[in-house]
Order: sequence, then C-alpha cells, then structure tokens
Amino acid sequence: MTEKTDAQVVIGGRTYTLSGYESEEYLLRVAGYLNGKIDELNADPDYGRLPVDMRQLLLNLNIADDYFKAEARIEELQGIVDKKENDLYDIKHELVAAQMKLQSADKKKK
Repeated sequence: MTEKTDAQVVIGGRTYTLSGYESEEYLLRVAGYLNGKIDELNADPDYGRLPVDMRQLLLNLNIADDYFKAEARIEELQGIVDKKENDLYDIKHELVAAQMKLQSADKKKK
C-alpha cells in the first residue's frame, strides 16, 4: 500500500493540511487549481457581494464545468486516437496486400 502524504496548503487565504495517497506535488497542484478558480471568481466585483453560500455554489459550478469540459475533450481526443488507429490498421492491411501482390508478380516473372 502507498504511504499517506500530508501537505500544508493555503486555499483562499487559509492554511489547511491536505492528506492523501498522492504526492505532495499533486496535493499542491490541486490547491493551486482551487486558488486559481477562487481568484478568477474574485476578479468579478459582483461575486464579492453575493452571500457566502452563493459564492460557494458558483465555485462548485465552475469546477464542475471544468470537469465536464475536460471529460468532453478526453472523449474527443479518444475519438481522434481511435480513428488514427483504424487508419493505421487500414494502411498496414493495404501494405500487406501490396507486398503479397509484389511477391506474386515476382514469382510469375521467374
């Protein structure tokens, strides 16, 4: 089993200890992502005027939006990979067929 990691991070100006089975670098990256989203929302002056529960909801919605966009991008890229794999398979098949024709033609010449 992997050893548990603790990392001191600052999120939204408060210090927390994150624990997990990921590396400290990963935990810091997660905290950095969260701080980026908070900073992004805090850049909008209207955001600061909202009640705390509404700000938290907007933060959660923004993170969920990022997640679903990343998931859609993964599906898109997987489709591209699948198409390229199919194209490669077709090219290999054509190459084998051409090699067989060439061998057959060489045999007929002899």
